[in-house]
Amino acid sequence: MSIKVNSITKLYGTQKALDAVSFEITPGEVVGLLGPNGAGKSTIMKILTCFIPPTSGDASVCNFDILEQSIEVRKKVGYLPENNPLYLDLYVEEFLSFIDEILTASGIQHPKASKKKRIADIIELTGLIAEKHKKIGALSKGYRQRVGLAQALLHDPEVLILDEPTSGLDPNQLLEIRALIKTIGKEKTVMLSTHIMQEVEAICDRAIIIHKGKIVADDSTQNLHHISSSGNVVKVEFSSEVDAGLLSKITGVKSVTALSSSSFQLTSEPSFDVRPDVFRFAVDQKLTVLVMQKEELRLEEVFQELTKD
Repeated sequence: MSIKVNSITKLYGTQKALDAVSFEITPGEVVGLLGPNGAGKSTIMKILTCFIPPTSGDASVCNFDILEQSIEVRKKVGYLPENNPLYLDLYVEEFLSFIDEILTASGIQHPKASKKKRIADIIELTGLIAEKHKKIGALSKGYRQRVGLAQALLHDPEVLILDEPTSGLDPNQLLEIRALIKTIGKEKTVMLSTHIMQEVEAICDRAIIIHKGKIVADDSTQNLHHISSSGNVVKVEFSSEVDAGLLSKITGVKSVTALSSSSFQLTSEPSFDVRPDVFRFAVDQKLTVLVMQKEELRLEEVFQELTKD
């Protein structure tokens, strides 16, 4: 198991930032940690990277305990915090060389290649070849994020933890960083936090939604589209006019919204599929069904529903 979190609770004074949070992430998954600002996303990441301890509960990364084996955890993890800490007066290649020396002195550095090759490979992977002789302070925010990713990847970690890696980027930079993370995710376990729904849909296999320190959903990005407490929605169009009152009597239908005299939106209980009953209704009324489509909630709508106060 790449990441295992068991009933983690974190208190800051009397404020409960995390409340008995549990989840597991298997090797090779790209998982998005979603939630409003202040939901507890950064706190989870700081605990998993051994920056802060939990108040109670336990967690492990690559089967190493975060409290008892924190040095081993750090060897396995690459971390890009929300506020990317960089030395702006250093050149890109110079900065990565400095980080490499720190990692080597700490016994963390990857031993398979020479220092020069390690840095060259990571510069190529993160698309920094044209920028490597520039000062970090002269780079755009998108390229600074690439430098931060390069730093996090320099020791070839098994797990990559990214705290809002695309915050503040322009649309072109967003696409570039997303593509880079997807490439990295083919070989490593990636956990990233965000409150941008498109981010999760573009990058992640799975999403964990957290609200007020508690997990309110944990599923594949595809399945999350079907999570709704308000019910399933089916759009149907018939060949001729239909009385909305008759449609409301179909088994399982909670409400009917008329879109036209022959087109309707039917809402049913979340666990009930009304489509077979709608077909039977059409046959009984001697109607032809021109269109019948189950409407999926957008991930943004699911998020809003699960995190509303």
